[in-house]
Amino acid sequence: MTSVPTRFQRFLLPGLAFKGFVIGGGYATGRELAEYFLPSGAQGGLLGLGLAMLVWSAVCALTFVFAFATGSYDYRSFFARLVGPGWVVFELAYVVFMVLILAVFGAAAGAVVSALTGWPPLVGTLALVLAIGGVVAFGNRSVERLFGWASVFLYAMYALFLVVAFTTFGDRIVQAIGTPQPVDGWAAGGLTYACYNIVGAVAILPMLRHFTRRRDAVAAGLLAGPLAIAPAIAFFACMLAWAPGIAGEALPSDYMLRRLQQPLLHVGFQAMIFLALLESGVGAVHAVNERIAGAWQRRDAGAFPRVARLGVATVLLVGSIFVAERFGLVALIAHGYRALAWLFLFVYVLPLLTFGAWHLWRARTPRAVPA
Repeated sequence: MTSVPTRFQRFLLPGLAFKGFVIGGGYATGRELAEYFLPSGAQGGLLGLGLAMLVWSAVCALTFVFAFATGSYDYRSFFARLVGPGWVVFELAYVVFMVLILAVFGAAAGAVVSALTGWPPLVGTLALVLAIGGVVAFGNRSVERLFGWASVFLYAMYALFLVVAFTTFGDRIVQAIGTPQPVDGWAAGGLTYACYNIVGAVAILPMLRHFTRRRDAVAAGLLAGPLAIAPAIAFFACMLAWAPGIAGEALPSDYMLRRLQQPLLHVGFQAMIFLALLESGVGAVHAVNERIAGAWQRRDAGAFPRVARLGVATVLLVGSIFVAERFGLVALIAHGYRALAWLFLFVYVLPLLTFGAWHLWRARTPRAVPA
């Protein structure tokens, strides 16, 4: 007997999964915020973050509706219906993107564990690899539970950090926000950041199976933007107190935590960063597992074995370790992500806004809920 989807599964789970995908790597540590938003100043950075939120909400809503209307809950099926044989182009781009972000996550996990314990960075990278493999091996239910419980801890920790930061150096934050500054480049920064992260809407397609009607998809998509950007806005505001010097830090989060001089908060926030990296890595790898599982089932081979899920995760993660060891976190974010932003704009966002929207306009009859 199939259980009735809950409101949490229909409206919040997709947005929390999207948040889990985009928050890891540089966002959780503050590195992406320093790269794309601090150069535009306080007002410009906030404008850029607001623009990224609007882009995410709009594209997520359209993506979720298209997935529901076509019954496409893995990225291979989604792009086969969106661009036909052109799905191969997206898959190649996604593989490159996934190797890059897993390398970023591994480098960030290594840096976090090293900063907290003094251990070699490889220890943190390997710990992340084992955790991701353990979660994705158990399929959708395990991944959904991670996104749910991890989100509670993550939002609570960001809220606590914001309160302590404003209590400690709130005057510096207010002064930075209130001081007029040039806002050049905020649109470019916001769009770049939004475009390379928006691929998360495709990576979390397996979390959309609980929709019962089209308006569920619209609501979940619109909520995804605010759910994903809220911690970023709070953290960016705190970073302003130490701008522009903080822009050159590989781990802006650690830079601020040391100045707060709150050991328990320091440990808790670093644990939250590691958990955020776990969410992001799980989202990226689970998308590949579900794509392979779909092809596996189309060949009447039954359910994709748990050991095979673990094997795919191991190959992807171990390969990315070498990239993480070869390049640093700052270099990976600065050079790799900008190129991928343009790539996904052309192979995903533009086809979705044109052909995808046209397809939905022509076929406005809601699809039955998949079995």
